[in-house]
Amino acid sequence: MYANLLLSTDGSDVATKGLTHGIALAKALSAKATIITVTEPLPIDYGGGFDSGWVPSQEEVDNFDAACRERAGRVLDRARGIAEQRGMPVELLHVPNSHPATAIVETARSRGCDLIVMASHGRRGLRKLFLGSQTSEVLGNGSVPVLVVPPDATV
Repeated sequence: MYANLLLSTDGSDVATKGLTHGIALAKALSAKATIITVTEPLPIDYGGGFDSGWVPSQEEVDNFDAACRERAGRVLDRARGIAEQRGMPVELLHVPNSHPATAIVETARSRGCDLIVMASHGRRGLRKLFLGSQTSEVLGNGSVPVLVVPPDATV
């Protein structure tokens, strides 16, 4: 069935539910599992018109990147712990300076994953429109099947 799963997490409680579900599924299928976390680039405002905008210094960019690496390390360490508790070997991957949905789709494609497992916050209506949904983007832009774990799922 599925032999190579990509499990996405941002470290949130909801994402951890999806991660836990994905680890259990990978173990049950004796599948390979890669856990991915993505950190976005520092937003830069070049301004326009009468607005002068904001362009960070190299030191600010370096500090931001270091903070992202540190946070991703904590997220992946926690994910590794969850996998180890369940006796499941996993590969850990941090993709820096990328849009999460794009990085997830591209990683699944480049690594030959046959299933993406990720959680959804279950937002609807205007909240979904204004807050966006990485899960919706992965569903809409990818060619790999996606298992969406709802926020109230249990494993």
